[in-house]
Amino acid sequence: MNEKMLNETARGMVAPGRGLLAADESTGTIKKRFDKIGVDNTEPNRRAYRDMLFTTPGFEKHTSGVILFEETLFQSSLTGQPFPRLLASKGVIPGIKVDQGAKPLAGGGADETVTEGLDGLRERLKKYGEAGARFAKWRAVITIGDGTPTDYCIDVNAHALARYAALCQEAGIVPIVEPEVLMDADNTVEVCEAVTDRTLEVVFDALYRQRVLLEGMVLKPNMVVSGAQCPTQADVAEVAARTVKVLKRRVPSAVPGIAFLSGGQSDELATAHLDAMNKLGGLPWNLTFSYGRALQAAALKAWSGSNVDAGKAAHLHRARMNGLASLGQWDQSLEKAA
Repeated sequence: MNEKMLNETARGMVAPGRGLLAADESTGTIKKRFDKIGVDNTEPNRRAYRDMLFTTPGFEKHTSGVILFEETLFQSSLTGQPFPRLLASKGVIPGIKVDQGAKPLAGGGADETVTEGLDGLRERLKKYGEAGARFAKWRAVITIGDGTPTDYCIDVNAHALARYAALCQEAGIVPIVEPEVLMDADNTVEVCEAVTDRTLEVVFDALYRQRVLLEGMVLKPNMVVSGAQCPTQADVAEVAARTVKVLKRRVPSAVPGIAFLSGGQSDELATAHLDAMNKLGGLPWNLTFSYGRALQAAALKAWSGSNVDAGKAAHLHRARMNGLASLGQWDQSLEKAA
């Protein structure tokens, strides 16, 4: 394990004012998004869409890295340059989603899942590294419901996350550790806080037991928010305060940075939450973004299959807004001006 290299890459991923673009949607997921704008889900269209994102002039000022889907890692831009090489030429670190999806957890509670993909991962990481990937991502899904999550579900997902992270570091690849507590239910913000707290406690215990180098990883957690169906929604200040409280309690300061997932939040709300946390100050790690929909939704709608310039403009705006939020320098007036 090259500890210095892993640490340098991890710190680059969470560099001040920059964050991660999660462009790792599976073929099935991107079909749902293409359907909404009337675009056929074909390989050329997926390639053209990602090319629009990655060739946006200036997006690299606010974007430290891009999480790619396996197909995209081995595709080339419309000018013929491999996507990993194109990104690297802009100072943007190429990464790769390596898990193979959340599957029903045998013996678990209702709707509980475990993420699969450990079989053959060592060999796949070697192939991904040779293609230019310098970091990887693995998502574990924790569902809040009647009697869930169970300790069993949290334990098996934490074990898989740690196993994946250890294999990544063995291969010289920085792992993004993503334990996502879903925000889809009707739970209160207090319940989300308790579940997030318990999940992070177990995840970091598993990382320690499996000898994962904390200085060579990035955490990608959910924010502590009210469930989407909860009639009472915590405001921005409460979300920021509760999220930071949990992180300070459970995340060691050795971790270089935390890059939040957006988890279905609206574009501006995800930005506002990140900004509010950074405005609190006194944090031992850099807080930034690793957004998918919250970075892409506006760009995808503006692009709609052919409006490349409009798509790039929308992408650049959201990247800039989140870059400012990662510094605690965002303001609502900037959205209105745009």
